Amino acid sequence: MTTASPAPWILGLTGGIGSGKSAAAERFAELGVHVVDADQAARWVVEPGRPALAEIARHFGEGVLRADGTLDRAALRQLIFENADERRWLEGLLHPLIATEIAQALAKATSPYAVFVSPLMIESGQYRLAQRLLVVDVPEALQIERTLRRDNTSLEQVQAILKAQATREKRLSHADDVLVNDRDLAALRAEVERLHAFYLTLTGGH
Repeated sequence: MTTASPAPWILGLTGGIGSGKSAAAERFAELGVHVVDADQAARWVVEPGRPALAEIARHFGEGVLRADGTLDRAALRQLIFENADERRWLEGLLHPLIATEIAQALAKATSPYAVFVSPLMIESGQYRLAQRLLVVDVPEALQIERTLRRDNTSLEQVQAILKAQATREKRLSHADDVLVNDRDLAALRAEVERLHAFYLTLTGGH
């Protein structure tokens, strides 16, 4: 009689803007770990043909749709940015759908553990889905420098995003593991490999 292998445990992966969490997630995926990205789930739930998109267009009007029928994120952002009630309405619609999407994607994992990546892991309470939390940590000056280089955006915008995210201290207070990403990509990848070897020795994340 074969014993079923234990269900994969879930590693939450988070970090502030420009911390390198996407690069870390990419390396976990290359090592054969099942990776689920909250941002991708948030995009999937508003794809054309999904009920959420029709609901959003009904509520905000056709002006939030592009000519090809996809969601015009910039137009929607503008509408909710100035109106807290509308933002709450949208979150009330999308958050349960995104949570379902994430749960279904995580349930498909066949690797010993799965990685769940979310930039708002702490703020949204999504860390409760994970048995263990890995925070990619970077000094704030470096976060700003990397984001400005990558996103071709203004310093004000980066600072506004940093303000909206959990503070570094808050993120670190939830962390089981911390990956300090203040060197180059090769160092980050080597650190992910080291953590992966360690994670393979754990049962249920402990």
